Amino acid sequence: MTMNERNNGFEAGGAASVETIDLMHYWRVFRRHLSKILALTIVATAIAVLVVMSMTPVYKATTTLLIEAEEAKIVSIEEVYGIGGQSSEYFQTQFEILKSRELAKRVAIQLDLVNNPEFNPAHPANAKSFSLKEMILGESEPPTEAEILATTVDNFWAAVSVSPLRKTQLVKVSVESESPELAQRASDAMAKAYIDSQLEAKIGMTQQAASWLQERLGGLKARLDESERRLQEYREANNLIDVEGVDTLVSKQLDEITERLVEASSRRLEAETAYNQLQSLDDRSYDSLSSLPQILNNPLVAVLRQNETQAELKVSELSKRYGPKHPKMIAAQSDLDAVRESVRTQMIRIASSIEKEYNTSKSKEIALEGALADKVEEVRKLNRTEFTLNEYTREVRGNRQLYETFFDRIRETNETGDLQAANARITDPAVLPSDPVKPNKKLVVALTFVVAMMFGVGLAFLLDALDATLKNPDDVDRKLGTPLLGMLPMIDSGILKKLNIEEGRLVRAFSDDTLHGLSEQVRTLRTSLTLAGLESPAQVILLTSSVPGEGKTTTSANLAEAYGQMEKTLLIDADMRRPTMAKKLGLAPNSKGLSNAVAYPDTLDECIHHMEDLNVDVIPAGPIPPNPLELLSSRNFEKLLGTLRERYQRIIIDSAPMKLVSDALYLSTLADGVVYVVKADATRDKLVKSCLTKLDDSNARIYGVVLNQLDVNKEARYGSYGEYQGYYDAYGYRSEEKNA
Repeated sequence: MTMNERNNGFEAGGAASVETIDLMHYWRVFRRHLSKILALTIVATAIAVLVVMSMTPVYKATTTLLIEAEEAKIVSIEEVYGIGGQSSEYFQTQFEILKSRELAKRVAIQLDLVNNPEFNPAHPANAKSFSLKEMILGESEPPTEAEILATTVDNFWAAVSVSPLRKTQLVKVSVESESPELAQRASDAMAKAYIDSQLEAKIGMTQQAASWLQERLGGLKARLDESERRLQEYREANNLIDVEGVDTLVSKQLDEITERLVEASSRRLEAETAYNQLQSLDDRSYDSLSSLPQILNNPLVAVLRQNETQAELKVSELSKRYGPKHPKMIAAQSDLDAVRESVRTQMIRIASSIEKEYNTSKSKEIALEGALADKVEEVRKLNRTEFTLNEYTREVRGNRQLYETFFDRIRETNETGDLQAANARITDPAVLPSDPVKPNKKLVVALTFVVAMMFGVGLAFLLDALDATLKNPDDVDRKLGTPLLGMLPMIDSGILKKLNIEEGRLVRAFSDDTLHGLSEQVRTLRTSLTLAGLESPAQVILLTSSVPGEGKTTTSANLAEAYGQMEKTLLIDADMRRPTMAKKLGLAPNSKGLSNAVAYPDTLDECIHHMEDLNVDVIPAGPIPPNPLELLSSRNFEKLLGTLRERYQRIIIDSAPMKLVSDALYLSTLADGVVYVVKADATRDKLVKSCLTKLDDSNARIYGVVLNQLDVNKEARYGSYGEYQGYYDAYGYRSEEKNA
């Protein structure tokens, strides 16, 4: 399996882990930090208990107040002040007045809270014998009386709360204090102060309104007198007594003149028609005049014409018997002429009367037209007089009405009884509180316990998120995605001392049956490597780590000892920068080793040291060369390794750590497989991944990871590794010895 494949698998596993919550991981984190969480919770709860027990109890008294919706009417015109008693804004305004600082100041002065150390921090009872602030900054100027009062009012104001009851006109006024008696008195005092302030405000508004009305009334009275004076002067100047009567008389006269003018015009038109017909005649002969209807229709002319007709009939009859000169004919003719002359005379007289009647009717019409024009002018003058008079009259009427209105308002303001009615009343006075409202000891302690527990759990998960080390096999699989070959337990120094085992003897732990658990895990590691190399057995196995101190040398020695029981095995110490293998195995300090064999291949046999008790051959590092990497990358080392392959079935190479040098990176290209040793709960995962990536880029065959120095007891308590505890005998020695 290449590193890229492992990375792909790790990325896939990471994606899966995002989709699926690993509850067991969270449970192990919780179990790992349980003691810290409990310690934090217990300490925080204990502190909360001490703080709560030392806190001064605070009592709360509540007074219920009813605020009426109807307000007293100052001047019966609400628009002057713009207050609607039924509006929600009105009640909201009253609530804000109740919560006002000015009202709290009034009560604070009334109850003399300046002399109460609870609300006055400058009270002598609150004086401190030692003040760090004064020691650093020096003594400050003492506060003035105004500053003390302001601070006291602010503290008392903060202790007052107002809570309206929904869909009612009730509001609860509450005061908190360390003294239950003071809380009760202050709560009732706040309610009464509000009622008194409302009454005072109404009285003040009434007095202000009355004063304003009185000032306005004087000006209105002067204006009314002036308008009445001007009206009277105008009447006297125009001799007006009864304008309405004069107006009626003139109207009647105008109607009569108009009517007579219409009649005169009609008669004038008739006369003018007859006159025009008369004037159209050429002459005033009998025949011409007889053609006029006005003349023919005259009764006298009709009688004379009838007589004329009879005279003509008589002349006509006599002419049949007598001649013209007959006396009867002459007499009859004379009568006929006389009648005709009478008719013509009468016609001329009627014609003269037509002319006279026309002239008379025309003169009368002209006279009536003149009279009508004079009367119209008189009416116009009267209208102008009446208009001006109406202006003066309206001014007087308006001034009188306004004066009377203000006079009535003043009388109503002075006499109405609504002004003394308060818009609020206390429905439920405050009761002396028996139990404090602060602090709620049980609630505070319980909340502290819960919050501390939650904070501890959150801190545990935060520490886990920040902790990038590999603690257990799950971390190896979850963070690296690399196979785990085995786990080697951590052997406590106290256990080694108890068993009389030197710490350097851990390299011989496999051969020494005292540390039974460690031996079993080395066998497990050997089995894992054997199974991993079934298809392509690894003759040369390279062991490396990230940093020094991860137990790489101890693991290499014990693994070589395990292989030594089965086959011919060689252990090579290739860590030529800080070699420790020779010292730990008890070889002579000047023993020849790898550096000698590479430099002088003929001395190879002298550099191989056989460990009879371990049943393995060892090539220590030898003298430290100036440049170990050049020595290991030389042709001689490659030939040397080829020679050793022919003589040994298994070769274990202990190389230098990979973080600082690249010796192991080069040796991985010569080895058949690489085993990476990681110290549990110490090495950061990013460092391990970086080194594994370098090995993978060099085409090294990485068998897997050995998790070294694993604290089995700790992991058994926090995780799902309890089955190893008994198997490792918990302390790393035989069960029978533990029981003994």
